[in-house]
Amino acid sequence: MEVAQPKDLKEDFVLAKRRHAELVRQKRIFNARNRIIGGDTTAWDAQVCDQNIKAATEKARDEAFAAEMRQNDKIACLSENRERRDRKNLCKAINDFQQSFQRPETRREFDLSDPLALKKDRPARQSDYDARNTISGMQKFMGEDLNFHLRKKFQEEQNREWSLQQQKEQMIGRENQKCAEDLYLKTRLQFDETAKHLQNLETATRKAVCATVKEFNKNQALESAEKKIQERKQEQEDNLAEISNMLRGDLLSENPQQAASSFGPHRVVPDRWKGMSQEQLEEIRLVQRQQVQEKLVPVPAPLPKPSAPHRSLHHHPSPPAPALRHGSVLPPAFLEHLVTAAVTLGPRSCPQGVYVPFVGEDKSGVIPQRLQEEERQRDMDWDRRRIQKARATLLFEQQQQRLQRGLRRALDCSNLSLAREQLLQKKHMKELCTNHATEDYFTQFNTGSR
Repeated sequence: MEVAQPKDLKEDFVLAKRRHAELVRQKRIFNARNRIIGGDTTAWDAQVCDQNIKAATEKARDEAFAAEMRQNDKIACLSENRERRDRKNLCKAINDFQQSFQRPETRREFDLSDPLALKKDRPARQSDYDARNTISGMQKFMGEDLNFHLRKKFQEEQNREWSLQQQKEQMIGRENQKCAEDLYLKTRLQFDETAKHLQNLETATRKAVCATVKEFNKNQALESAEKKIQERKQEQEDNLAEISNMLRGDLLSENPQQAASSFGPHRVVPDRWKGMSQEQLEEIRLVQRQQVQEKLVPVPAPLPKPSAPHRSLHHHPSPPAPALRHGSVLPPAFLEHLVTAAVTLGPRSCPQGVYVPFVGEDKSGVIPQRLQEEERQRDMDWDRRRIQKARATLLFEQQQQRLQRGLRRALDCSNLSLAREQLLQKKHMKELCTNHATEDYFTQFNTGSR
């Protein structure tokens, strides 16, 4: 059976008090009517009871303080009486000690106030070494001693010895000073010789250095002059090469290759293009003549107006052309004039009764064989390009599929390893975490008023 200690009783009392306060607070808070409307008489009664208890507690504390003050005053009075009695006993003990051990005749200064001092006094001076002859007594002054003559003779002998010793010391000092001066002079001469030798060496070295520097500067000047000559020569050669390159370059020589564009052979760079060459112009004129000869179809007059719109050009009246019959052959001069007019002015400049269609146009609706061949070659070129592009696309798709399969395989391996690790971790956690949370753990919350 355990014994209840005061500390345990106090803790139980505090816990019971807290539980009671918590229950009262819950009743007060969870009662919506009293909390909203007010008028809690229970709380008021509890407050009045608390105030009465507080007043009684304060009154008891004041009475305890008053009793303690009275006790402290009584203790202070007793302490004061005891201190007064101890002080009186101490003064009595001091007076007894003075009467017993500090009498006037035992003091050090008693001889100054001794009434029998003259009877007890001795003569003022008995000898020169009397202990009573102090400085303040003025019984003995300098030169008034009893053995004055002997002392004076001894002092004269001592002065003579001192004089001889000083003369000897002065002689030794002069000899030492002379030796020191001789040694200083010899050392000074030796230093002068050494300084002269060092100065000669320095002069010779400076001359050699100056000669070397002069030779080096001379070589540097020659090298610099040679370098300048070489630089000037190289600069002249560079200038001549630059001039030659500029003269032979694409800018001044108007090389048509510099105007070639990177977007295709049919395009040019506008700021570098110097116009078409004579060969290109001749080739264009030749193609135009061929097109005119292929598409020139004589029709009976009057020629109907073309329904297709044309570019608006200034109309220039052309001279009347001779009448042409069906199947007649044009002369070369007239044909060249006709081609030039058709190219520069358009279809309206052709002679009356002759219509010159452009590329792709034909009155009879018949496409020449050359155009059909060009169209067929163009279609074949486009088909070849389309096949090449489809093949490249197919190869790229196959490569992408291979890459995707490799990435998928790597991802599957990584996922498989992660799944294994997670499975092992779950097994490990199941072995470690055996204490699972129950419903009691979750119902313990939100049960208090705090």
